[in-house]
Amino acid sequence: MVTEADIKFEEKDGRGRYSILMPNGEESRLTYATRAPGHIVADHTFVPAPYRGDGVAEMLVERLFADARAKGVKITPACWFVADEFARHSPAWDDVREM
Repeated sequence: MVTEADIKFEEKDGRGRYSILMPNGEESRLTYATRAPGHIVADHTFVPAPYRGDGVAEMLVERLFADARAKGVKITPACWFVADEFARHSPAWDDVREM
């Protein structure tokens, strides 16, 4: 089973990416684009089929949220999964959500 320690973070040219290399060699990921200073758009989340339902996507979103809060960044959820997680964690995450 993967843990938060397995999450790799990369940021380059206005794009960010959280990823986890899964035991079968496939990759789970969450990506975002920087819209403006202090504002990102979470645009894609993917988990390979064998690992869906194991909490992997939730782990990626929680890391994105924690990093955004620590940096004072707002998130617009363009990805349906990120939007659902914001709704599920409202009002606790409302301070980080940009509409």
